[in-house]
Formats: sequence, structure tokens, C-alpha cells
Amino acid sequence: MEQLSFADRTVVVTGAGRGIGRAHALLLASRGARVLVADRGARTDGAGVDGGDPAGDVVAEIRAAGGRAEASRADISTREGAESVVAMAVEAFGGLDAVINNAGIVRTAPFDEVDPEEYQRHLDVHYFGTLHLVRAAWSHLAASGSGRVLNTVSAAMLGHPMMAHYGGSKAAVFGLTRSLAVEGAAHGIRVNALAPGAGTRMVESSASTLSPEDLEYMRTRLRPDHVAPVAAYLVHPSCEVTGEVITAAGGMVNRMAVVYTAGIHDPGLTVETVAERFDEVMAVTPEAVPQVVATQVP
Repeated sequence: MEQLSFADRTVVVTGAGRGIGRAHALLLASRGARVLVADRGARTDGAGVDGGDPAGDVVAEIRAAGGRAEASRADISTREGAESVVAMAVEAFGGLDAVINNAGIVRTAPFDEVDPEEYQRHLDVHYFGTLHLVRAAWSHLAASGSGRVLNTVSAAMLGHPMMAHYGGSKAAVFGLTRSLAVEGAAHGIRVNALAPGAGTRMVESSASTLSPEDLEYMRTRLRPDHVAPVAAYLVHPSCEVTGEVITAAGGMVNRMAVVYTAGIHDPGLTVETVAERFDEVMAVTPEAVPQVVATQVP
């Protein structure tokens, strides 16, 4: 297969100063993309910044390799910050073709010990950060003719100990992704989500929820550069899927699908019928149908 090129494509990547986002930015730049590297250097729990200039460091790395990149240190959890990221990309490169919403925070704690302010902080970064950036970028993505949006979710949205605040905010991003896929179809914009797995600062900060064996495996076997090729393909103009969640970790790539089981149909339904036939409701048989975005992609 001919190598996929990103020449003449401009991509914004948030949380691109370290870890998975950095791998996204470096790979895209190496394939010819003009990359807006957005990262404010936040702590993994979102409470303040670590210092340093991770966005600037990645831009320097890209430029040293002959690529084109600019750095933004804006806070994408605010509308103003997200709008400034998009404005910088458009001013620097003349347009915008794709956004990868990768910025994230995490802190593990039991459900009843997480105060409302922390739930809000996770929503601000994951859900509203994604929303603000896509809203600011939407008209530019439509003008591109092949606009692409890649949001970042997590298997934690399906349930994980001590991550109700994190998993809940990622589930909100999943719902937003599906809705944006419907909205975007008429404009040629494809919107998907990535559920990545890699040994990063985020994993280290949630080490208490993992077994020592799992933690060591993630540290040594799951690398950010295993994830970046999947992200790159999903924002390439040749990728036509929309409304999907793709998982990527350690070289493994899967589709995460919501399915409708065959279930039961009984117009005279009673509580007892449900109880007696609940195994049929739950059974994932060959007749189970993946629930896809209900729209015609032009």
C-alpha cells in the first residue's frame, strides 16, 4: 500500500506535550502535517501546572526534524482557550483539517470521596474541552471538505474501580462523539473516538487501581507509538468511518461496539415474562447488531 501522506493538512493535537499526544504530533508531522501542539503543562490531576514547556519542546523536536509546528499553552477547558488554539492554527497555517482531542486528567479515588468540584474539573477538561475545541473548529473543518475529529475516550467509561469521575466524563465524550458524527456527515466531517492504552504519566497516577503485574506490563509493553498510527489513520482523509470507537494498545487494534441483542418481543409483556426470559434479552448471539450512527455519509 502507498504510504499515507498528510501533506497540506493542518492538525490540532491537544495534550500533545507528553505521552500519547506527543506521539500523535510527531507521527503526523513526520508524514507532512502542519501541527498545532497544544499543551499547558498541567499536572495529571488537573490541579495546576507542572512547569516547563512541553508544547514548546515538542515543537522544537518537530522543527529539528524538518517539520512544521506551532505551540499553544492555552487552557482548552475554557471556551476562550479553545478558541485561541483554533485561531492560532488557522492564522499560522491558513486553515484547519483535523483536531485530535487528547488532553486529559485523572486522579483515582472512591466514588464517595470525590467532591463535586473534582467531577466538574474532569468534565471541564474532557467533555467541555472537547466541545469547545470542536465548536471553534467546526466551520474550518467543514471548509476543509474532509474535516476529521478524533476524540479520546477510555475503557474506564465501561466501569473501573475508583474512576467514577474520570469514566463518567469520558462517557460524556462518547455521547458527544456519536452526536457530532450525525451532525458532521452533511459537511463531510467524520467524527470518531479513540480508547488508547499506554504506559504514560496518567497510568502512573492511577497505579493504585492496577495490579503490580498489569502496571509493569503497561510500563514495558504498551507504548504511545503503538497508539499514534491508529489516531493518524482516523484523521486521514481516506478514512470514511464515523461515529466509531477504536481501541489501541500495544499493537492491538479493536472496534468497541454497542450492540442490540435479538432480545424478546411480547406485546403482552409482564414482569414475570421479563424475569423468565431475561437470559434471551442478555444473550449476545450472531443476530446481535452493532448500533451505528443513523445517518447517510455522503
